[in-house]
Amino acid sequence: MGGPGDPPEGTPEGAPAGGEDEYRSVVFDESFVRAARLQEFSARERMADHAPAVRRRPALQRGLSRQALILVLLIAVAFGTAIYMGVRHPYQNPVAQPPEPLRMTVIPLAPQTPVPGATNVDDLYAHSPAAQFGVGAEGIALPASRRTAHFSDSQVVAALTTAKDYLVKSSLDPEVLTGGTDRPVRILLDPQQLDQFDQSFTHPAADGRHAPTGWLVRFDTARTELADLRIRVQGTLQAAESGPDTLEVVADHTFVYALRPTGADSRAKASLFTVRRELHFRFDRDDLRMHQAELVVSSLQAGPLACADASVDRLRPLLAGQTAKAGGPAATDPYATGSAAALCGSLATSAQPKI
Repeated sequence: MGGPGDPPEGTPEGAPAGGEDEYRSVVFDESFVRAARLQEFSARERMADHAPAVRRRPALQRGLSRQALILVLLIAVAFGTAIYMGVRHPYQNPVAQPPEPLRMTVIPLAPQTPVPGATNVDDLYAHSPAAQFGVGAEGIALPASRRTAHFSDSQVVAALTTAKDYLVKSSLDPEVLTGGTDRPVRILLDPQQLDQFDQSFTHPAADGRHAPTGWLVRFDTARTELADLRIRVQGTLQAAESGPDTLEVVADHTFVYALRPTGADSRAKASLFTVRRELHFRFDRDDLRMHQAELVVSSLQAGPLACADASVDRLRPLLAGQTAKAGGPAATDPYATGSAAALCGSLATSAQPKI
């Protein structure tokens, strides 16, 4: 008995088994018909309008679906947001504060006895507290650097190195010491301190803000010259962060210079001149990148100097054999940490060579 789809008389002889139609593969489904560009008019339409048998249908819109379009837009917005956040994130770095004006103190130390002298500079150093000091830049040693909460090892090293360079240029460079130039010091300062620096040299004043000797060591070469370029140095450098965006370095060093009168020959007696400098540097991230520093505090004690002859422009040391009235009630030793005088002090006898 045939199935429900079989002809009443059964499958014709020679037809495919199972009722398979050999034309089934070419039968068009409904979607194919709807997509056809040509559509046949009905008999009624052809009779009424005498129109052609077929008419052209408008092309189907094959654009993106609404869901696909929304997805593309979401991806574009997310990509644009990522780029924007990478260029300008919401947690902006704080605006750098302008550097504070440098606060400086220059304290002359007057000798209580005639200044010792010797023709042999090495003898002077050997019989002074500077006998074991380092020579030149080698005497300014960098401490072992350690990263802080917000600054890497390399950034701490950069701050310490800049502070050392400032000390070398402002305290050891012969051209700076003799007043030939101040540029090596100037280029190490934060640009926003340059106006104060320049005013200190064009219009020096003893106002705690505009003394050239607050920025660097400079001698009056009309009276004094270096007897030896091997300046003795000893001191410390310490770095610490004072905030998430600021590093501070404190430099405390004693420099000892051998001097003699300008124009004197090598047989003239030389004497030692001691300068104790305590400098406080501040660095923001721009300073670290540019190898510059903000000099915040400068304290200088120097002797032997006559208090009455103290100058904010240049240092005028007392030389071998010269004397001056003690300028303070208590002796001050520039080699001893923690000692300072208010305006003018007396140079301790222990700070002088035992010649």
